[in-house]
Amino acid sequence: MQASKRLTEKVTWVGKVDWELEKFHGDELSTYRGSSYNSYLIRDEKVVLIDTVWLPYDTEFVRNLKDEIDLKEIDYIIIQHAEIDHSGALRELMREIPGTPIYCTNNGRKIIQGHFHEDWNFVTVKTGDTLDIGESTLTFVEAPMLHWPDTMFTYMSGENILFSNDAFGQHYATETLYNDRADTCELYEEAMKYYANILTPFSALVTKKINEVLAMELPLNMICTSHGVIWRDNPAQIVETYLKWANNYQENQITIVYDTMWQSTRLMAEAIAAGIQAEDPDVVVKVYNVAKKDKNDIVTEIFKSKAILAGSATVNNRYLSGMAGLLEMVKGMKFKNKKAAAFGSYGWSGEGNKLLTEDLTVAGFEIVNEGFRTQWVPDEEVLAACQEYGKEFVRSL
Repeated sequence: MQASKRLTEKVTWVGKVDWELEKFHGDELSTYRGSSYNSYLIRDEKVVLIDTVWLPYDTEFVRNLKDEIDLKEIDYIIIQHAEIDHSGALRELMREIPGTPIYCTNNGRKIIQGHFHEDWNFVTVKTGDTLDIGESTLTFVEAPMLHWPDTMFTYMSGENILFSNDAFGQHYATETLYNDRADTCELYEEAMKYYANILTPFSALVTKKINEVLAMELPLNMICTSHGVIWRDNPAQIVETYLKWANNYQENQITIVYDTMWQSTRLMAEAIAAGIQAEDPDVVVKVYNVAKKDKNDIVTEIFKSKAILAGSATVNNRYLSGMAGLLEMVKGMKFKNKKAAAFGSYGWSGEGNKLLTEDLTVAGFEIVNEGFRTQWVPDEEVLAACQEYGKEFVRSL
């Protein structure tokens, strides 16, 4: 049984902490610290439920909610985002209270109907629409493509709470719920991973929407996210951080990613890294074998980097599948203001470098040079040339 938690006199967390979750969005996103599905119950003159939980926990959610309140007392349901980790318990809940109005955006209505094929009592809202619930008023703010077309935020006056849906969240399981009671390093590591892998393609929209909300000059005591911690200690800190992340973010880091068949490309990667560090000891250099390292973690490192080097052996006139999978993900991220080059070993045909360079270009990277390649196993002379290439690469930045 998941215990509810009172956040304020009027607002109670009634969600689910999922300690077991290791993969999300199918297998597209690793979540090694678990996650939570945050649902909130507001008790004013009217009673409002904001969001539900992921589908596997629908029965458990409704059972626990019954322990918290007579379901017939719920006047309104707000679904801020129709993805199944937010709306998953709707069918089970609506069996109990079938006529209860469901507030969502127009896109939200379409997607919920597409998921559940039910014609429930939908009330569609747009930015600026309000719902008077007694002492407090709920104001709706559409946030399309953060990160689905139907996404919206809900602001609660009086309590000064922004229910921010996926924005400002993390896949991070914690019973403490609050940012000031979580491990700060873990929290920001997961917040960055969440942003890098989910919200990066929509960075321009992130900036626009945050500035739009800030212009409303709403007092802010708490940001209640859909996943991970609730920001109650200086909640503006994560808003300010998002504005930095959305502004073509980079640190003084170069990330080297490679796939290798018989270790030749690995030797090249390590030699290039040594050259970079010899030329610029202040730059952070990280080296990852894409066939062994978690790809979401690599995407996060690329997000932090000012430049990357991508390496692969050539096989069947292409480059290796591990690198191909990573680059396919990276293309979707739409990174900006980052530089790149390719390297690798080959046996007889050697197209890998050229194809890597072409795909890095498609992914939005500024290509620094034509890259570096060598045939067969690199000897000491070639490894020394790799080091020199690393020095030249960092100088070019």
